[in-house]
Amino acid sequence: MPVASSTHLVIIPSYNPGPQVVDTVRAARAQWTPVWVVVDGSTDGSVASLQALAYDDDGLQVIVLPENRGKGSAVLEGISQARVAGFTHALTMDSDGQHPADLIPAFMAASQNRPEAMVLGKPVFAADAPALRVNGRKVSNGWANLETLWMGIGDSLYGFRVYPIAPLQRIMQANRWMRRFDFDPEAVVRLCWAGVPPLNRDAPVRYLRPDEGGVSHFRYLRDNTLLTWMHTRLFLGFLLRLPWLLARKLGG
Repeated sequence: MPVASSTHLVIIPSYNPGPQVVDTVRAARAQWTPVWVVVDGSTDGSVASLQALAYDDDGLQVIVLPENRGKGSAVLEGISQARVAGFTHALTMDSDGQHPADLIPAFMAASQNRPEAMVLGKPVFAADAPALRVNGRKVSNGWANLETLWMGIGDSLYGFRVYPIAPLQRIMQANRWMRRFDFDPEAVVRLCWAGVPPLNRDAPVRYLRPDEGGVSHFRYLRDNTLLTWMHTRLFLGFLLRLPWLLARKLGG
């Protein structure tokens, strides 16, 4: 197993991920130490499998939340405990096998070289990726770049990324949003507003079919309504910050 880092850790929020979560966690552990899994009120029996993995693995910690609170809440719980433990940066990845665990060391190295930045995965889609997923994200990406005056967000939705913990925790504790599916895009916009620069890195994304163990909690109407409300809020926040954002951009 890799030598334990005292500054950077992997956080995997997990809600009813199906059997794929075991392979996902094993793949992450093969690349990094430590790895923390935050179980967000799962009811599919995955808790027992994860706790069995962690039983004789000091580099794996499983945090179990009593009920489903949303991805953002799970990440907030993870980074809050991580900061108390002395960690400064967290790589987040999904528990369902979509994200490339083999790129964890490269993303962590990029973060260690630029600790003031957030390292954002920019998805590279396979030919069989669902067209709705590929094309639909262009709208959110367009809004996110407008709301930050084109600070350089490669993708606002892809959850494979490294965050500096302190500013992310501060932003999340200062507002009541960013707790569910809206976490990834709102986090990147608000971190840009806070002066955290984005650093983009290509990363493949894999959409697993149900027969491969793939599980999706995305609900088209519900989640797009949430994103629409989120971008409405962010655009209003952008207008209020526009003079300051322009001054910062023009000032170099």
